[in-house]
Order: sequence, then structure tokens, then C-alpha cells
Amino acid sequence: MNAPDGVGGDESTVKVTPEIAAEASVWIARLHGPDRSVEMERECLSWQARSAAHRLAFERCTDVWEAVPGVRLADAYASAASRAPAGSVGANADLVGTRRWLLSAMGLVLILGVSGGAFFMLGSGETFGTRVGEQQNVLLDDGSRMVLNTNTQVHVKMGTQERSIRVDKGEALFEVAKDSRRPFVVRAAGSEVVAVGTVFSVRLGAGAAQPEDAVAVTLVEGRVTVRPAGGLLSAGAAPAQPISMQAGDQVRLVKAQDRPYDVTTAHLDKPDVERLVAWKRGEVVFDDVSLSEAVGEMNRYSKTRLVLRDDAILSTLRVSGLYRTGDSSGFAQAVAALHGLKVREHEGRLELGRAQ
Repeated sequence: MNAPDGVGGDESTVKVTPEIAAEASVWIARLHGPDRSVEMERECLSWQARSAAHRLAFERCTDVWEAVPGVRLADAYASAASRAPAGSVGANADLVGTRRWLLSAMGLVLILGVSGGAFFMLGSGETFGTRVGEQQNVLLDDGSRMVLNTNTQVHVKMGTQERSIRVDKGEALFEVAKDSRRPFVVRAAGSEVVAVGTVFSVRLGAGAAQPEDAVAVTLVEGRVTVRPAGGLLSAGAAPAQPISMQAGDQVRLVKAQDRPYDVTTAHLDKPDVERLVAWKRGEVVFDDVSLSEAVGEMNRYSKTRLVLRDDAILSTLRVSGLYRTGDSSGFAQAVAALHGLKVREHEGRLELGRAQ
């Protein structure tokens, strides 16, 4: 499969990180496995198109794979550890150099064997993150997908017994590939969500008025269990007992701030799930929420802060409607027109106040 056109870059100046090298090696393994498809090829081309570093990593991994008949990825990394014999020249020397590059690029990342065409990445894991206003789609090596919302950080570690995700901040949606041998476990603030094959989201800081370690789990498809991480209560937001969720459920876990080791309050309800995951489409949907809550939600997606001024009564005004994430100005103008307010730009922020 050829690399995409238009992805240029002088190899001497292109920086291939260990993370990109690891992703390239997984793509090579998947494309040479029994589950190769046209859709997989398109996804790989899209991955290569991200940068010259992605393209170069894919080309170098391909060189190693094709240089030796029947080579496995683990063989390629093992071969990279060997030194070239004295006097090696030409193609052999180039191959040894390429293998040596692979080993140094991969660092401590190990890829062990093939089972059903899927490689399982072990070791210290990998961290993914977004900044304010960004989103990121991540294809994991087991076929699961993560969609990271604004200002989010997660840590991924794929093991032989468990697929482990830790949400350090923000919000992420998980589309879990079925693997009955390895549960998919997402941990956040003392709680863990256990799934096999399902779709759900996890958010830290479950609302504008909630503490930062509050957790909201929203189940889109399938079933999951929410329980204390490791089966133990902690200072984080963990339920006293495991909670079984069905599609359409949301569990919000809020820890009492004045007594950190008290049992967390768990709220189970059935909200409008499509509204809660509208951020995947770049939208925020409000249904009769307070203006202060709406402002808090819009501020998640923009570095231009919205501020309510002049009167505490403003925070109790109600807001409904669909808005674009990151469009703080459009939101402020719409709310101002609805409630007869005035928008003022001041010191890099947008202030909403009563018209004089």
C-alpha cells in the first residue's frame, strides 16, 4: 500500500517519535493479518496523512517487514539489537541501520506475537491528550476507539489480562471492541467502569457546579458496571456498591468535599443521551438550564472566557438551544438577544451584563 501523496518532508529533518513508531508497527501488523479490509486501508492512509513523520515511520517499518521473508514484528525488533558484522556494506548495512532505528524509536515498547491478527501492546502504556477546544479520535490496537473531548488527558495500557484506561481529566467516549478474555476498564477519580463490548462516556467534573473529581458515566450501548477502583473505597468519587448500568443510563458520582472519606453520593437517571454526546458533532445542546451552567459548559471549549457581571440574578436565567462548541461569541450574542442583555469585550474575555 502506497503512502498518501502530498505528505512531504526531508527525512533528515523529520522527527519520528516513539509513539508514532509504535503506531506504525501496529498498522503494519494489522495490514498483514487476516482481517485486512478496504476500510482498514483507508484508515491507515488517513493516519499516514497526518504528517511526514507518520509517513516515514510507516515506510521504515514496511522496509523491515519486507526485507526478510516471513519476518514477524517481534523478529524485526530483536534483529535491530544485533550489530552489523565487520565489513557489511550496501543493502545489508542499510537493513541493519533501519532495524537499529526501529529499536531506538520504539524504546521500551514491546509488541509480542500475533493472535487473531491483533497485536497487543504492553509496557508502561501511552498518554493521549487534547487542549482547550480540541478533539482527538484514537484507534487502539485492539480495535476499540476513543474520542477525546476538549482539555482531556487519558493514559492507555493494553495488557494480556486487561485493557486499562485512566482518565486524568476531561471527557472521553469509548467504543469498546469485544474481547471476553480482556475486560475493558476505565478508571477515574477512585471509580472504575468495567465493560467487554459497549459504548459509553466518562467525564471528570460532571457539571459546572460539580467538584473536579465528580464523575459522570453515560452508557450509550450495551451494559457496564461502575464500582470502586480495585474493589476498594478511596478518597475519590467511588460508589459504595457496584452499580449495573443499562443503555440510556447515566450515573453521577459526587464526593462530599468537607468529609473526603464519606461514601460518595450516586445519582442514577436516564437523560437525553444524544444531547450529552453532542460534543462529538461539535455541538452543545442546552435544555432549560441555568445561564451560569450554560456559561460554564461553553467555557470548556474556548480560551475566550464568558463571564456574568452586574447582577447575581443573571445566573438564574434559563437557556435552551443548540450552539457550536468554541463559539463563545455566537452564544453570548444569542443569549443577549434572548434576555435583553449586553455583551462587552473586556481584557480578553466576553462579559454578559444588563443593558444600561
